[in-house]
Amino acid sequence: MPNQQDRPGDLDALIAAPQVHTLLFENELVRVLDTKLGPGEITPLHTHSLSATLLILSWSDCVRRDGEENILMDSRISGTLSPGMVVWSAPLPPHTLENVGKTQLHVIAVELKTSR
Repeated sequence: MPNQQDRPGDLDALIAAPQVHTLLFENELVRVLDTKLGPGEITPLHTHSLSATLLILSWSDCVRRDGEENILMDSRISGTLSPGMVVWSAPLPPHTLENVGKTQLHVIAVELKTSR
């Protein structure tokens, strides 16, 4: 039986980590996700295959790891973001995200389905 990593569609954030990602809106141009991760929580392995603009509603230190548990990003080292900031994110390969801080991580992502 193939594992989850063998089926890339199954790693989509809404399929692989629905307890963290909520669909707010979708049409042929964009998909808007609401992401919430509490202190100490870790997402299942998932991916974001589209580029996105991220609106940071609340921030907490976090660690992103690949499917083999290698650290891809640690905000305690790379720097943190602040509520109200808007940042760009390229597509993200399969990863988990662990909230290692003391507050909820809350982000709205506007994923772009087209590139005009």
